Order: sequence, then structure tokens, then C-alpha cells
Amino acid sequence: MVLGNQSIRETHYDILSAKEDASYEDIRTSYRSAILNSHPDKLQATSESGDRFLKVQKAWEILSDSRSRALYDNMLIASRHDTFVADDISLEDVMAEDAGDVIQLFYQCRCGDYYFVDSLELEKMGYALLRDGSKLSFEAQNALPASLVLPCGSCSLKVRILINPDDFVSIDHHH
Repeated sequence: MVLGNQSIRETHYDILSAKEDASYEDIRTSYRSAILNSHPDKLQATSESGDRFLKVQKAWEILSDSRSRALYDNMLIASRHDTFVADDISLEDVMAEDAGDVIQLFYQCRCGDYYFVDSLELEKMGYALLRDGSKLSFEAQNALPASLVLPCGSCSLKVRILINPDDFVSIDHHH
């Protein structure tokens, strides 16, 4: 399946010739130039130029929306680090702590430090934490189940939280 591998290698950022940490404005500028350079009217209309145009459109669709861009970035990171994920865990394996404005999720790493993410970071990635008394569950904008890869605070290991709509975690109220 040659095509499948290529599509992973060529990211939406590659298609727009934008850096992965580019601002919205930079991405928009890259998109405009890419769309002009790939427009079928400008090129001798071949099926390849049409494909290129559609790829540019699709890349812009995903990267221009902060929520879909965050999910896409997460997927890119996960695809690059798949081999380095130490454990697959569920939300039920995670510890949650209520820190007032934010809810923090922890999971202890083999090295003794923690994998960590808070509710604000999760929202940026397109996940909402729903609170029901002392229980938390995930709500994702896209279809569940999904997964989230977190790095350890100290070592190079990563953990993948497999997100299922039926999983929940109990909240600790230590401060």
C-alpha cells in the first residue's frame, strides 16, 4: 500500500509548506500561495494537479480550525511515537485531582515521575472532562474511542490513554 504510507509521510503542514508550530496567519499565507500554485486553471489540467488542489483544500480545512488542528497534531505526534509508548491505559487507571479551576490527571511512570495533563490542555485538544459528582468522564468532539499520548515529566517514556465514553475516573480533592 504505497499510497497509504505516502499520505502519512506528507503531512498537511508539508502540503501547505508550513512549519508545524506556525501561527494561524502563517498557515493562511502558506495556504493562499499553495492554492494559487496548485489551482487547476493555472496548471495544465491533469488529474495530479486536481489532486494537489484537493489536498491543499483539505489541509487548510483541518489546520485553519484550532480544534481539528489540535486533534491532527495529536495524531501526528502519536503516529511518530507509536513505538515509544510504554503502556496503554484507560481513564480508569488515571488519578484525578481537583485543583480548583482545572482538573489534573496523573499516571505514575516506571521512573517514579508522572505523566500529566490538565483539563485546559485537554480542551485545546478537543476533549472535555465531564464531572458527575466525584466522577469524571471524557467527552470528545469527534467520535470516541480516541487516544491521547502523554510524555513523562522526567524520562523519555510515553503513555497512551485510550479514551472510551464509558470510562470514568474518581476525583481526589487534595490540594
